[in-house]
Amino acid sequence: MGIVEEAHNLKVVGSGEQVILLAHGFGSDQSLWKHLVAHLVDEYRVVLFDNIGAGTTNPEYFDFERYSTLEGYAYDVLAILEELQIQSCIYVGHSVSAMIGAIASITRPDLFSKLILINGSPRYLNDVDYYGGFEQEDLDQLFEAMKSNYKAWCSGFAPLAVGGDMDSVAVQEFSRTLFNMRPDIALSVAQTIFQVDLRQILCHVTVPCHILQSIKDLAVPVVVSEYLHQNLGSESIVEVMTSEGHLPQLSSPDIVVPVLLRHIRYNIAT
Repeated sequence: MGIVEEAHNLKVVGSGEQVILLAHGFGSDQSLWKHLVAHLVDEYRVVLFDNIGAGTTNPEYFDFERYSTLEGYAYDVLAILEELQIQSCIYVGHSVSAMIGAIASITRPDLFSKLILINGSPRYLNDVDYYGGFEQEDLDQLFEAMKSNYKAWCSGFAPLAVGGDMDSVAVQEFSRTLFNMRPDIALSVAQTIFQVDLRQILCHVTVPCHILQSIKDLAVPVVVSEYLHQNLGSESIVEVMTSEGHLPQLSSPDIVVPVLLRHIRYNIAT
């Protein structure tokens, strides 16, 4: 087993000519895709992996400097494709991994036939003429809460992010993966994500993008999906789903899985 394979808990399932790479977001791991994978394995070769820093990965691999920007994660994606000798894939990225995929595709557009971006955002902070959903004060409070009592923060953040009560299976699942992260790593990752501003790179994306967004999401306002659509350099399409919450593939699979399958199977009509 190679270092890339071991570090990311790489898993390849299914059979088919086309490859799908599933990339999870902050506080989760590859188990986030459990409702989707069964629908793909008969037609596609599916690659699952964990981002470095996820609770399922060895914390020794987390380099605070490397992962202080999203480029570090984008290089990991390219390393995974290289390790598996994949020439082209459909990339499905959730949350921060939507933008990680965009960065990776700018470096190596030949490796991506299309990007499917779920609840992604190029910037979470509000700015002049831009609504990201958060003020700096909101983020400072979030970081402070994570520092002071990480477990308590997880318990409060999970239902807000997922959208549901503490008793729901999806909230319990996200609470588990969130709490599995080492607190200092979780804080560092959260700071990198929430302080990011990738608006200036969007015009350099050339790979077709399918932008999927929950109608209600604590982390990403619906207007951000339209901003991506207007500013991406490539052809793109937006679909606002009736799902609520930031992890709809976990909390509303009955709504989200059919939408995902449609965008995986069909290209943007030109």
